This record gives sequence, structure tokens and C-alpha cells, in this order.
Amino acid sequence: MTLREYLTSKTFFGQLFLAFIITIAVGFLLLQYLDFSTNHGEEIAVPNLSKMSTEQAEEVLDDADLDYVVLDTVDFNPEFPKFSVVQQDPAPGEKVKSDRKIYLKINSGGYSTIRMPELVEKTLRNAESTLQSAGLTLGSLTYKPYIGKDMVLEVKCNGKTVKAGEKILKGSKIDLVLGDGSGGFEDEEDAQEQIDSLP
Repeated sequence: MTLREYLTSKTFFGQLFLAFIITIAVGFLLLQYLDFSTNHGEEIAVPNLSKMSTEQAEEVLDDADLDYVVLDTVDFNPEFPKFSVVQQDPAPGEKVKSDRKIYLKINSGGYSTIRMPELVEKTLRNAESTLQSAGLTLGSLTYKPYIGKDMVLEVKCNGKTVKAGEKILKGSKIDLVLGDGSGGFEDEEDAQEQIDSLP
């Protein structure tokens, strides 16, 4: 039988059809294997770990067939318990596959200490900006007679006068005593005496 006769014979077409069927079958089995090995379609909703301790989060994630990694400790947030989960990635409710690592950020154990910045003789606007940059909170404002309106005359924390450089807890509430802009001075000597009397 010549090659031409073979290529047009029933035998050749039968073998070609058989090879096609085998190729389809192998491709189908390969796809099934890949689906099985990658858990295709079997996704897990990430649980909400907010405010959980690392021990509680580990237990919840183990039950969900997930893992975790602690990325960092963040500045103390009073809205969360000490050493609890503050942030997580992926977010709660996102669909992931088993064994996926959930990345956690943990609340610190308390406020760190910082040095009180210099606020006396600054304007209220400048003082507020300085407090925010230092991680402090502006508390109550009280006024007393002084020619400089909204100028900081005294700084207090928990009712006690605080001077620049003293150590206080980050996040503390700082109360300010300000000038009300009233009054005047007879001469420059009186003005200097009032400035010198500032704490």
C-alpha cells in the first residue's frame, strides 16, 4: 500500500480518530487533576479577627484551615484591647484558598512616652499643629487677660502644669491657658514684666 493509499484509508482515519479521543481524554484528566490539586472552587471566607488576641486569632484560623503572620505592632489604640488584632490582610469576608496566610497588625501594650514640645508663646493654631504632630490631643482651652490673643501662656496635663521637655504619655490630652487679647500695657517695661512672669 502506497503512502497516498494509506492516508486515504479507513485504517488511517480510524487511528487519527483514536488519537484525537486519547488527546481529549488526557486533557480532561489533566484539568481534573489541576482542579483537585489547587482546590478549585473551594474558597474560604476570611474570618473577622478584629480585637482578638493572637491566641484567639490562631485558634479561629486553624479551624478555618488558614495560617497567619504578625507583621508589626502599631501605636497603642485605646479602642482596641492591648495586644489585640487592629488590622488584617486580606480583609474579613474575602474569599481565599486553604493554607492562605493572613497578615496581622497588633495593638501595642500601651502608650509610649514622649517629651512635651515647646508651646508657650505659640499661637493656638501653631500649638494645635505641634500637638497633633507629637501624637498628643488638644484638651480644654481657658483664657485669662493678656494682650496676645490666643497666645499660649500655660500648658497643663491632668491638671498639672507641664513644661517643655518633660516626659508624658503619647496620646495624652493637653489643656492650654491662652491670652484673651484684652487689656494693654502702659509701657514696654510692663509688657516685659508680664512676659517674664509666664511659666
